[in-house]
Amino acid sequence: MTLQQEIVGNAMQMAVVSLQPGQTVYCEAGKFLFKTANVTMETRLTGPSDSGGGQQAQGGGAGGMGGLLRQAMGTAMQVGQRVLAGESIAFQYFTAQGGEGTVGFAGVLPGEMRALELDGTRAWFAEKDAFVAAESTVDFGIAFQGGRTGMKGGEGFILEKFTGRGTVIIAGAGNFIDLNPADFGGRIEVDTGCVVAFEEGIQYGVQRVGGLNRQGLMNAVFGGEGLSLATLEGNGRVILQSLTIESLANALKKAQGGDKQGPTGGLFSTNAG
Repeated sequence: MTLQQEIVGNAMQMAVVSLQPGQTVYCEAGKFLFKTANVTMETRLTGPSDSGGGQQAQGGGAGGMGGLLRQAMGTAMQVGQRVLAGESIAFQYFTAQGGEGTVGFAGVLPGEMRALELDGTRAWFAEKDAFVAAESTVDFGIAFQGGRTGMKGGEGFILEKFTGRGTVIIAGAGNFIDLNPADFGGRIEVDTGCVVAFEEGIQYGVQRVGGLNRQGLMNAVFGGEGLSLATLEGNGRVILQSLTIESLANALKKAQGGDKQGPTGGLFSTNAG
């Protein structure tokens, strides 16, 4: 059952989802806006693929206790992964009862939203906190990026991962642009904070801005990008955002008279985030 949704608004978009009777959509805690009265809301610690696992533990005896223990351990691992990723530890599930229902969701930053359609053949990866909502047929997971790549990348060393079939809605800051590295010689290089999401099959990495020479240091110190750029290689869809969280934070600090970055950015930035 395809998720019927409409993305509305401009500077701060929202997703309005129409649910058929019995259809369920879930979101990260804190992304819910409104719902009609016939839509039930339930908060759980588990993802949709684990929602029915408790039924297998029915029946009592050692098998039943073992099933409950495995379920509890699985839930604890999921919650632990989300805590490490800086994500909400819980999901909210919305189901239409007795007729069609409507639910509204939004991101946390001024910017665009995008509905991605998963057909079960390719996963999608997204930056932290990009996830807004998804059908119950889409599974939310955490992907641990390689240590050296992740520690230098704007997305940290953890990405959100979406698998299964159905619609997933993501959000970012500023405006979006869709690119395919294959249309640009197979590789693009971007500011590490501009990556919103990319399809499975795209290779994500981080490279130093220039060499350890005069021009390389000029790029790092005065270019505002620091020492690294994100690299995206392969044939697949990539979504970039025009506004980074760091640039938004610096603009707010400057407006409040608390900007300690100076006019050059780059290595002179004192922004801890």
